[in-house]
Amino acid sequence: MSGALSGLALLSTTAQADMLGVYGSVDYWNLQGEYNEAPQDASLRSADSLSLDDKGQAQVSLAFEHPVPLIPNGKIRYTGIDVDTEEQNLAGDALYNIDLDSTDFILYYEILDNIVSVDVGVAAKQLEGDVTYNSTVGADKVEISETAPMLYASAGGKLPFTGLSAKAELLATNYDDTQITDASAEIKYNFVENLLIDLGAKAGYRILNIELDDQDGFDTKFDFDGPYIGLEAHF
Repeated sequence: MSGALSGLALLSTTAQADMLGVYGSVDYWNLQGEYNEAPQDASLRSADSLSLDDKGQAQVSLAFEHPVPLIPNGKIRYTGIDVDTEEQNLAGDALYNIDLDSTDFILYYEILDNIVSVDVGVAAKQLEGDVTYNSTVGADKVEISETAPMLYASAGGKLPFTGLSAKAELLATNYDDTQITDASAEIKYNFVENLLIDLGAKAGYRILNIELDDQDGFDTKFDFDGPYIGLEAHF
């Protein structure tokens, strides 16, 4: 009897452990896009957008999932963006340099978690950085500091017995003169799957559109997009 009880306890512990998960990923995002900056004074505005140089950027994320009801799962995603415009000033320097850190703090619930998965929740996107205008007489900076509440959703599916899966993810807001859309879609192949770790390679495409009003007296608009590749581990 004691052996049977011990076996049941071990089985219960194993089943609960299977419901606990930590997901970590590191990606290389080949970013491109456009930048537009307009003074708050409408009479001085220009509709011209400046193209950005293609440049690789790092994006990392860490998520924790658990079986406790009513308490949401958590995810943090960070992207560091440091890119120049293609246009140059008379001295040959980039006309604008964009140095922007984007950090997402996400709380979500798993609505489905099987062959098909669906997550919904809320998030806060924190943007910190600056845009430097390089003129022939010096440099001027527009400081960026914004935290926006967002809605979050993701959906995915697995192809059984193949290691292949696909996922789409969306963060969006239109709040207090701030409009942000952050969308991505990817496919992944798990080349390691065992009781200790699942490890997969992935490839996808991400679009990040940001419109911010009145940043140091300027309205700023960023349109970033491009493919990415990366690795994801599930412990």
